[in-house]
Amino acid sequence: MEEKRKPLQGIRVIEFGQLIAGPFAGSLLAYFGAEVIKIEPPGKGDPIRGWRALENGTSFWWRSIGRNKKSVTLDLKQEEGAVLAKNLCRDADVLIENFRPGVMESWGLGPDVIKADNPNLIYARISGYGQDGPYSNKPGFASVCEGFSGFRYVNGHPGEAPVRPNLSIGDSIAGLHAAFGVVMALLGRERGQSEGQTVDVALYESMFNLMEAVVPEYSGAGIVREPSGTTVTGIVPTNTYRCEDGKYVVIGGNGDSIFRRLMSAVGRDDLANDPRMSDNAGRVECENEIDQVLADWCRSQRCEHVLQVLEKARVPSGPIYSVADMFNDSHYRARGMFERVEIDGRALEIPAMVPKLQTTPGGTEWPGGAVGAHTEDVLQKHLGLSASELDALRAKGTIS
Repeated sequence: MEEKRKPLQGIRVIEFGQLIAGPFAGSLLAYFGAEVIKIEPPGKGDPIRGWRALENGTSFWWRSIGRNKKSVTLDLKQEEGAVLAKNLCRDADVLIENFRPGVMESWGLGPDVIKADNPNLIYARISGYGQDGPYSNKPGFASVCEGFSGFRYVNGHPGEAPVRPNLSIGDSIAGLHAAFGVVMALLGRERGQSEGQTVDVALYESMFNLMEAVVPEYSGAGIVREPSGTTVTGIVPTNTYRCEDGKYVVIGGNGDSIFRRLMSAVGRDDLANDPRMSDNAGRVECENEIDQVLADWCRSQRCEHVLQVLEKARVPSGPIYSVADMFNDSHYRARGMFERVEIDGRALEIPAMVPKLQTTPGGTEWPGGAVGAHTEDVLQKHLGLSASELDALRAKGTIS
């Protein structure tokens, strides 16, 4: 069978990002066939290699976010290292960086310099607050930018401190926006609509982009969306309920016909046919009453039974899964949501990336490798450096 071609084959990306936002964008492009050359500082490399749980000194996380990337070490604080990086960018299609605005310029690697030699380059910049504006030079951590975006404000329970997911979601969402922006810019270049261009992604703007009707509701009606615990303001019923066995289920019964089936399934035909609750506006007025009925019913049943009853009634519902639950679920397995790789002879499962493309799917060629594993190959192939030149660079600490 002929091997399926990946959609970004032939696209070369130079990734200068560290930690999450830039590297996640690079992972998406690498997964779908781009040649991603990741520039790392000599020695320990990207700090994420040492974050959270480790095996033999390397994080499990790195094996996922570093997949399909060629690791090249360059000390960009040395002029020679910065010049080598600049030379690598001369025939690249994309550059990704997620440093504070001005850092790349301080190394002589800003877009004006790089694009003077390569006007077709797509230069993707990820920062906390964007490349301009009064806050552009502030440190841009995801936790802070999620709050500034308005996202954190609507999370949590009324009267309590806003909560965050136990994930750096702002970084990942920014990485998604950056990858999307890169692909759009590449498409525009291919169609002759533009040469290269800069893609300016701010973490807070990426999260702001998820805020649904929050802005027009405030502008048009003066409504400030407040936190609503485990519910969603103005949509009833949709909530999370604790079952008899201590497990939780999510029930989304907010469609008119779905609501009627839901109430009948829990033995409340009176509410199923109550004219007060025939549409969403009425159900919002009766939210506490509806919520109490569902909470009491779930509390008296085991989780598995609750889900069986609701599935039979065609009511959208599901469990709250931990990663252990995901690993044991047949649907996750059937959809191929885990990819098995080998690290030093030991099997490891990492997430399979989405979306799934029918004729040009992505895939994992190799998990994240050692720091500088591709330095010699890349510098010899793309810059023509000799073995003696590489030895001299290594002696100066420019590469490792």
